[in-house]
Amino acid sequence: MGREALIGELKKIVGDRYVLTEKEDVIVYEQDGSIIQAMPEIVVLPADGGQVSAVVQLAGRENIPVVPRGSGTGLAGGAVPAEGGILLSLARLNRILAIDLKNRIAIVEPGVINLELTQAVAGDGYFYAPDPSSQAACSVGGNVANNSGGPHTLAYGVTTNHVLGVEVVLSSGEIVWLGGVVPDSPGYDLCGIFVGSEGTLGIVTKAVVRLMRARETVGTLLAVFTDLEPAIRTVVDITAAGIIPAALEMMDHQTIEAVESGAPVGYPRDAAAVLLVEVEGVREYSERSLSLLRGICSANGAREVRIAQSEAERQLLWKGRKGAFGAMGAVAPNYYVQDGVVPRSRLPEIMRFVGEVSERFGIKIANVFHAGDGNLHPNILFDLRKPGELERVIEASAEILRACVELGGSITGEHGIGLEKKAYIGLLFTTEDLEAMQRVRRAFDPYSRFNPAKLFPTPSGCGEIRGQQARLPAGLWI
Repeated sequence: MGREALIGELKKIVGDRYVLTEKEDVIVYEQDGSIIQAMPEIVVLPADGGQVSAVVQLAGRENIPVVPRGSGTGLAGGAVPAEGGILLSLARLNRILAIDLKNRIAIVEPGVINLELTQAVAGDGYFYAPDPSSQAACSVGGNVANNSGGPHTLAYGVTTNHVLGVEVVLSSGEIVWLGGVVPDSPGYDLCGIFVGSEGTLGIVTKAVVRLMRARETVGTLLAVFTDLEPAIRTVVDITAAGIIPAALEMMDHQTIEAVESGAPVGYPRDAAAVLLVEVEGVREYSERSLSLLRGICSANGAREVRIAQSEAERQLLWKGRKGAFGAMGAVAPNYYVQDGVVPRSRLPEIMRFVGEVSERFGIKIANVFHAGDGNLHPNILFDLRKPGELERVIEASAEILRACVELGGSITGEHGIGLEKKAYIGLLFTTEDLEAMQRVRRAFDPYSRFNPAKLFPTPSGCGEIRGQQARLPAGLWI
């Protein structure tokens, strides 16, 4: 089938206005939150699972790749159409289909924005726990694809801990349910396999998610340090003392400078680091925990320990943390965010190593991360216009990821592998491990049409995206 005939068939399925082919229309889909770009050939926006199924069946008959896309906030190139084909946006599948507070579940379509789900149930005293920093923009479907986390992962876990079942479109176009509405469905955990599969096994068109009951009280503490290492020791001491905060976040001086230069919230600009710690529970527990936390921070040399006195003050402190990535534009023309993990006890070592990398490569690195679970987010600041700058940034990033693995950690905590890190997945898994994963993939998608060139190493030449040069990261992942 020729291109024009294909476009005509797609329009029959979703309607003329929901098939985009002109450059001025598809260019907005060429990139996600990463620095990798590839121009889509065709963008299709179905309205429901039936239309998704019909598009997948058509793509199967014509042997065309299908790349699912949520809100485009992913940070590993997972929504970039590396091998062309059909980019299938799920933005129109944006309905909350059911809310069952008695059973504490909701059934949602993948295009529902994460924060909108919490807003829908907040008046009844409930919330949806996974809360990535892009919570106000990212979609539940994208969170499912990448098994996203967020600042409150320490207490509540990542997306897989809150998804009970998914409706998915398989490579044949068949629509099936995996999991269900109860916590423990019998048999293999096929729902668990889909969460975090980055769109390589099928396309999620509905999800059953847990809702959490809001806690009686929430206390938020900001601790200010004049040196970075005492702040890191404080993180280790807090968890070693048996305190499990709802969130335990750290921002270094570079990040504080970015936030206060972009959208100031009152972080002290002369601080080397700040810790943002939150506890939840009954009033007595929260008050006791805040007292213990204040003592641990002070014992480690915190020059100031500030406890939010109102909900407005608490939200302002969190506004700075959740806006940290976006604030980097206030201090550098470009930034590249990484996502590695180490055991909490190895945080002092990895942060010293990040500092050494910064000095050795002559680049600034702004650190903001989920310190409580050892999930690092070094933001490497640079200027793409300078010759050779991007290559140095990529090399520095690779060194940090290798060090994370050497310290017993991982190359990703929540951003996924996508295009960006597939060359490094061999640091974690043997050839036999990867082949076993590939067999699982082929069981669901025998011809690897869903989101090809993601997750696993491929023999393609560096920087190639289906015959075109990856326009920003020339010479890295593919």
